[in-house]
Amino acid sequence: MEEIDFESDPFDDIVAKDPRYDARAYALLMDVIHYLGEGGKHMSSADIMEEFKERALDQYGPLTYTVLTEWGLKRTEDLGEMMFNLVEGRRVRKDENDTPESFSGGYDFNEVFKGPYAI
Repeated sequence: MEEIDFESDPFDDIVAKDPRYDARAYALLMDVIHYLGEGGKHMSSADIMEEFKERALDQYGPLTYTVLTEWGLKRTEDLGEMMFNLVEGRRVRKDENDTPESFSGGYDFNEVFKGPYAI
């Protein structure tokens, strides 16, 4: 498989097939995958969801919920959809146990991304 520079990847082919999610959401998710996958270890959906949450909050703070929903993400199931779009786009590999459903019900976006900043 050809090495892809995810930091400058515009994800045009993936967004053209599934325009629900912004290319910037894929870039953030790829950053998470790259970080968690260092050393070739397999990462679970729980690992991905947790690291995605931490990085999004760290980067966008009180605007996280607004940014993510603008990018098309409203629930953890969207992360699963994006992961499998990345698999189809040959950006990441999956093993036989990986399913989009493994991202189901991870956490509530409203609670996690708005809650810490509620007045």
